[in-house]
Amino acid sequence: MSMERRPHEGRRLHFLQASMYEAKNTARALVRIGYDGRVHKFFRAANARERFENEERVLRYLERQGCEFVPRVIEANTETLELVTSNCGARVEQISNERIHELFAELEAFGVRHDDPFLRNVTYRASDGRFCIIDFEFATILDEAAAAPIVEGLRGTDQAIPPGVRWSGATNVGPVRPNNEDAFLAITFDACEFHYLSKYGEIRDTTMDFVFAVSDGMGGEKSGEFASRFAIDQITRLLPRRFASSPGSYTACLAEIFAELYQGIHRQLTILGESYSEGHDMGATLSLVWYVRGWVHFAHIGDSRIYYVPLGGSTEQISEDDTHVAFLRRAGKLNEREARFHPRRNVLSQSLGAGNQFIRPQIGSFPAQAGDRLVLCTDGVTDGLWDHALEDLMRDAWDENEADRLGERIVREALAGGSRDNTTALAIELL
Repeated sequence: MSMERRPHEGRRLHFLQASMYEAKNTARALVRIGYDGRVHKFFRAANARERFENEERVLRYLERQGCEFVPRVIEANTETLELVTSNCGARVEQISNERIHELFAELEAFGVRHDDPFLRNVTYRASDGRFCIIDFEFATILDEAAAAPIVEGLRGTDQAIPPGVRWSGATNVGPVRPNNEDAFLAITFDACEFHYLSKYGEIRDTTMDFVFAVSDGMGGEKSGEFASRFAIDQITRLLPRRFASSPGSYTACLAEIFAELYQGIHRQLTILGESYSEGHDMGATLSLVWYVRGWVHFAHIGDSRIYYVPLGGSTEQISEDDTHVAFLRRAGKLNEREARFHPRRNVLSQSLGAGNQFIRPQIGSFPAQAGDRLVLCTDGVTDGLWDHALEDLMRDAWDENEADRLGERIVREALAGGSRDNTTALAIELL
């Protein structure tokens, strides 16, 4: 059977042959790996469009569900039936049947049943030592009623988008330490402009993206201070601002963007720590929020925190502290008082640098509305404030008085409550 090909499609395939290598070429699909590691899958033969649409839909659903061991959709071309995804590593040659069964059972826990649950669809991702699953063109979403709004939400939402943002940040060295190992960042950008923001302010009627972050360094003497500042500075260098002009092209691959950002900072801190004796085992926490057009995207590692304060709803700590003590508290084995005074409460299970071989940052997204607030803070804040006191502060009226802005208020109250560490808070409200 002959197949007509448009001129621009021929040119595209010629380019692909020059810049990619062929991973699979069957009657059903052509798969090529780009020089940047991304996977380009071209659907063909019978039911190509249906298979293309189903795989895109399932992968977008899994991303919204927070499934981290499947590809992320980066681009979907409905004309050429090309699906561009993140790379989940190399195919696995040998693995036990029990492990294969566990892996596909784990997938079903995220609400998707794979049509071909065998070794040929398992890969190994060396960057984080994770087995992954690929090829979802015949997969099934188990709860279609729940999937419909989630998948649609990835393509766009009709809710009113908050037209602006205001913020307030503050940091204090505290009563004990000789230097401040905390750092925070506020920036705004689109495809054409990039601006550092002051420690407080307000911007209305804008289509710009906003990024806010806090970091707490560690390592002794000046290396902790360097590590947190280095982590913050690398955000502006490594964050791909080119995505800002067209949210449809990057919303689906934000998990990949965040993973690359965190892995990049981690590698560089590790190299610096190994190269200079005074920086041995230096590291940093990093909690980051990227707000764009009604959506909050976040990433986190360490024991700094991100709180979400929805208008009229319950306050939620959306980041999870990377400590064993925090794990015990989440499991109900410790109460707040026991966790707060536990001798190992500040011992991190992972951070950027600090001798960690692998890292797995927490990554997620959710829609937001006008009146919602976010608070990012280092452990100096939570060392000085009980949960109920911090929640009361986060819901306080937003005072424009310079000496009593929300970020300043949180830091001041934490120090008054007994915090002896560096103390940093960054409060954000959607307008």
